[in-house]
Amino acid sequence: MSRPSPDARSSPDPASGELRLPRPPGVIRLFWARHPRLADTLIALLSAVLTFAPPVGTRTNAAWDAVRPATVILLALACVCLMLRRRHPLLAFSVAAIGAIVGMPAGGGIGIVVLVVAAYSVAVYRSSRTGILAAVTAAVLSAAAALVTASTGAMSLQASLNAFFSLGTALLVSTLVGVNIGNRKRYVAAILDTSRQLWEEREHHARLAASAERTRIAREMHDVVSHSLTVVVALAEGATATSDADRSRAATARIATTARGALDEMRAMLGVLRDDTDPEAPLVPLDADAVGSAVAAARSAGLPVTLRTTGQPITERHARLAVARVVQEGLTNVLRHAPQARTVEVAIARTSTATVVEVVNDGVIAAPSGGGFGLRGLHERAARLSGTARAGLRADGRWHVRLEIPTAAADMDPESAA
Repeated sequence: MSRPSPDARSSPDPASGELRLPRPPGVIRLFWARHPRLADTLIALLSAVLTFAPPVGTRTNAAWDAVRPATVILLALACVCLMLRRRHPLLAFSVAAIGAIVGMPAGGGIGIVVLVVAAYSVAVYRSSRTGILAAVTAAVLSAAAALVTASTGAMSLQASLNAFFSLGTALLVSTLVGVNIGNRKRYVAAILDTSRQLWEEREHHARLAASAERTRIAREMHDVVSHSLTVVVALAEGATATSDADRSRAATARIATTARGALDEMRAMLGVLRDDTDPEAPLVPLDADAVGSAVAAARSAGLPVTLRTTGQPITERHARLAVARVVQEGLTNVLRHAPQARTVEVAIARTSTATVVEVVNDGVIAAPSGGGFGLRGLHERAARLSGTARAGLRADGRWHVRLEIPTAAADMDPESAA
């Protein structure tokens, strides 16, 4: 494992050390980066001074006297084009290369400074491949020009070779420097773009996770509050309606037990949200016999509930929670919408392929509603376990709430899979 750099250790963001981002520019680099037009203008002026301040020619011959006016015009245009070297580097390079090649008969490296800046700009602001192709093209043209001047006698062979090698060396050095700096610039830009995309993706996933957690909390709180308050209301109405003091006290005691259990579950869930020391704490209620408690509460409220279980006991906590919530939702619906039900059956069957839980009652006396948050939560819970949830009238006219989850999915914790 590589050791982090000192900059990474002192950085408040540990991710910056992993990404190995470059150091931010200093004051001078930052100033030039914020004022590119000023920088290009100064570079163009400096290039013009270095090109035209000395005597334009170092030797006098017929060839140089013939091309001197064109060379001066081309190099002056090249200096002006350097001000556009960031947006149009090929234009500046083309004019500078033609001017330098035309001025080769001077034999003094006329236009080398402008050509160096232009070749560097092509490699930095276009691409490395474009910079290399432009330099190779200019070198070939300068070789051809040297061959022509030497063969026609306009220049001696030694002077032609000197002019070619000076031009070629300037092209080689400026292009290599430009390729190096341009590749680093593009590499840093790619790193920054990647880090920006990763940051946006992390923020997006964080928002999705927060939304999913809010939905999960709302579903759990709905299940706890809805079932418990429904049972409490039913028991309170029964205690108010009866004149038997013993039955009234028993109903009141059951109200206290149900409310206390609901408070314990809510405290367990909300305690997870308040505890910042354990970020991996699961958002689940107290691990108890929730099915038995729900059936007992419904019986105490006056429902004739029968519980039938077959197969192996459900040992997985998330599967037990799903089954318990289905039973609670089914019994809550009976207490709310079918209080006159004569039979309420709770069946839980676990096989090697699936776990099925169903709550059936015969007390439906009106057309069912479209369903509320409870049934929606059952469908969401079933989807998380790769199962199915259904609620509605059966063929025999009885209402049922049914959840079926595959055993393979029940054996896998959906939180760890996520």
